[in-house]
Amino acid sequence: MSGREGEGTMARAEGEGGFARRRAATRAALLRAAQRLLAGGRGEEVSIQRITEEAGVGFGSFHNHFDSKAELFEAAVRLALDEFAEILEGATRDATDPAEKFAAKARLTFHLIDRRPQLVRILARHGHLAVQAETGLGPRALQDIAEGMTAGRFRVADPRTALYAVSGALLGLIQLRLETPSPDPAFAETGAELLLRLLGVPDPDAHTVSRRPLPPLPAGGARP
Repeated sequence: MSGREGEGTMARAEGEGGFARRRAATRAALLRAAQRLLAGGRGEEVSIQRITEEAGVGFGSFHNHFDSKAELFEAAVRLALDEFAEILEGATRDATDPAEKFAAKARLTFHLIDRRPQLVRILARHGHLAVQAETGLGPRALQDIAEGMTAGRFRVADPRTALYAVSGALLGLIQLRLETPSPDPAFAETGAELLLRLLGVPDPDAHTVSRRPLPPLPAGGARP
């Protein structure tokens, strides 16, 4: 290969790499815009034009990435719920007591309302989808409940029934917290204690476990 041919090959590779980066950046911008709109409760009513304006990309670029608004919003919700699951898993990966791990995840969820309000608002509005999903929050919570049952910490008859029960309670508590400008300082602990009781943890134990030292959030969990 001559020097000129080699330079041409490198130029083409750099051009292809730049195109791929621009394409990925456009897709990411559309997803971030969709998440902002979803968190504000405006997802269903906006036009594609409004979405691309929010994302700061050209109108024509939308269909290079998504066939419809529904596809975009579904991807945005899935991305948000998966991120939420990663934050909670990263913070509690060293926990050995299933009850303490479950309580910590609930308490961190309440604390994230102030630190990651957009993410939590998406969870509040679309968390029911996580329960039915094949990956992310729902399956991990189901695994946590099953491990708690095996360890004798949770006293429930069926883990899936328990998952739906505690998920409904958690989403209700999140909504209550979002609607409460000045919540009780112990809201997170009280909420976690309630969820542990739903899982059959005795009252005194649920109270103690829900007030143990809380692990710190990973670095990504603290950003806005």
